[in-house]
Order: sequence, then C-alpha cells, then structure tokens
Amino acid sequence: MKKIIVLLFCIFLIAGCTEAIKPEKMAVTAGHDMRVHFIDVGQGDSILIESPNGKTMLVDGGVKGAGQQIVSYLKELGVSKLDVVVATHPDADHIGGLIPVLNSLTIEQFYDSGKVHTSQTFEEMLTLIDEKNIPYYVPKTGETIEFDKDVTVKVLNANEQASDNNDASIVLKMTYGNVSFLLTGDAGVALEKEMLQYDVTATVLKAGHHGSNTSSSQEFIRAVKPEVTILSYGEDNKYGHPHAEVVDRLQAIGSKIYATADLGTITVSTDGVNYTVNGKETSKVETSKKPTEIEVSAPAIEIVSKDLVTEIVGIKNNGQQAVSLKDWQLVSIEGNQVFNFPNLTLQPGKIIYITSGANAREGQNYLKWTTKQIWLNDGDAAQLRNEKGELVSELE
Repeated sequence: MKKIIVLLFCIFLIAGCTEAIKPEKMAVTAGHDMRVHFIDVGQGDSILIESPNGKTMLVDGGVKGAGQQIVSYLKELGVSKLDVVVATHPDADHIGGLIPVLNSLTIEQFYDSGKVHTSQTFEEMLTLIDEKNIPYYVPKTGETIEFDKDVTVKVLNANEQASDNNDASIVLKMTYGNVSFLLTGDAGVALEKEMLQYDVTATVLKAGHHGSNTSSSQEFIRAVKPEVTILSYGEDNKYGHPHAEVVDRLQAIGSKIYATADLGTITVSTDGVNYTVNGKETSKVETSKKPTEIEVSAPAIEIVSKDLVTEIVGIKNNGQQAVSLKDWQLVSIEGNQVFNFPNLTLQPGKIIYITSGANAREGQNYLKWTTKQIWLNDGDAAQLRNEKGELVSELE
C-alpha cells in the first residue's frame, strides 16, 4: 500500500510540472542568469556577455572614441577582467574601442577573424595584444569557443581569407538552455546564405551590419525566426541605418525590435528558459532620416574626390586666390584619423591629392599621408578643416 501511495504521488508531481520541467531544460544552472548587454556605442557594435557562472566575454568595441565609455560601463558592473574578447572583423567601428579596453582590463583570451588589415587602428590593436602577451587565436568555422560549461558558443563563420572585411566576420551562436543569441557582426547576404547549412534559429538576433540592407535577407530572417532583434546603430547616422526593408522583414515575422539609438544600452537576461529585455520595444524605428546638412557656402577649397579603395582624396581650389593650407587638416571620420597639411599653398584652379595605403605616393601634386590603410572601404566620410579647426568641406 505504501508503495502505491508513493507511486501515485510521483505521478502527480510529474503531471503537475510538465511545463516547468522538461528534459531539455535540466542542464540549465538553477537560479543562475546570463546577461547579454548590447552596449550603446553609437554607429558600431559592442556586446558584453555575463555567463551564469560568472564568466565574461566582450564581442567588439565600437569606434575608438567609445572605448573609454565601454571601460566605464564594465567597471560599473564590477568587471575588471574579461575571460574572452572577440574582434569579429577589423573595421574601425568594431575594433577601435577595444584599444582602451586592452589598456585598462586583464584579458585572458583574444579571438580575432585573422583578416589582415593595414589600418593604424588594427595595427595598434595587434601591437597591444603582443605587448601584453594576451593569448591570441583565429577560430575556424564550426569550432566552439570555450567560455562557460553551461553555455555553448559555436562559430558559424570565420574566414581570414575573405576578400571583404565584413565577410570575414566571426559569427557566433550562443546557447544557454532553450534561449539562444545569434551575433552576426557585419556578415553580408551571401555569407548569410552559406550559414543556412547550420541551425541558425535564435531567440535573439543581433542584426548584421547595423540594420543595413547588405545583410538580413528575407531568407535569412525567416530561417533565424528571432523573437527579438537588436539593431545597433547611431542616431542620425549618415548611412541611413536601419534600412526600411530590413525593418519590414523583421516586423513581417513578428520579431520585436529594440534599437540602441532609441533605447541606449539594451540588456537581455535569461535563466535558460525565460528571458526579459530591459526597456520597451522600439515603437517606431526611424529609417528615413538623412544626415544633418552642413552649411558651407560655396567653399573656395573643396574635397572634390575620394576613392576609398585606392585611398586617394582630391582637394581643389575653386577660388580666384591662392590659399595657404598650413595647419589645415584632412580627417577620416570613421577612424578619427587626421592628416596635418605641411606648409604649402594651393593655387587657383589646382588640385592636390592626399594618398595613403600600400600604394601611397608623393611628388608633383601628390602628398603622402602614410602607407597604412586609412579609409574604411564600405563607407567613410572625409572632412577638411582650416587652421582654426572650422569645417570647410565634407565628402561622404
């Protein structure tokens, strides 16, 4: 009789807890949350993961100017050491802010796409990693990153041989219990198609390339089926991110959209079964804002051409008088890199070219900036400022 009572009691418990306890949920660390912070770094990406067992991972760091902001945010959370840092690809809006992070915190392991880049920002990052003897590793597609025993981190893409920086992006699928995150870097549409060979379904998607239509194809969005999508972009950015068709695709499948430009830093907390998102769902994603026009009335000196691939910027004197360019500056906005003009005078109607990169040249009407790559190939505004620091001309 006692055995029958015990058996009935067990059946009762199982029947009453069918929804709360399922076999696939048993691996979740009871009472331990994972938190994923999509840090507001303006037009860029930076994601902090706090694991259920207290491990920390930082994926990207935004532009260099955002680095100190990230360091302050980490310290406010009590983070003084990062177990893992991932640089998804070498664009300045992803790795620039990692330089202050490398200078301020202890890093246990650094993962990099391996894509070679000749920008000053990339070289500075590699130099710091070397000087601080931080273990450095280039992962391969299909590998898993060791992070936390209760969290699976799978690499869905990593291609150091990619011809394009964006398609070199390390793409991570991070799974804790029944909740998963897909972090896509700046992976483009062609790369998304390649990744469909894997299980790309995810609870939370960090949309590729800041909501650009170069990513987030309809086929990919339908395959991921995200309940939540994070858009990481800067307010009034000059690229028009996020693009309307991307927002439409996400809304069509019922994904809730959260934007850093609207809400600031967004944190998703999960116990592996349920999840919460801080802040409110973005009620209206602005997709048609244009950059603020810079009012410059018929400048005599003007940036007339810019080739981001060959790294040649042309500057012309459209006026009737010669102009001294001593102490003037040419600025690469994305990398916040500055060329200081020597003591020279530009004659009326003449053009001078500022060159950089591997094929930088000088002589006649060419000035050599550096042999390092300066301009971000997929978009980088150039500004010309006079000796007083006043904006004279801008070419996007």
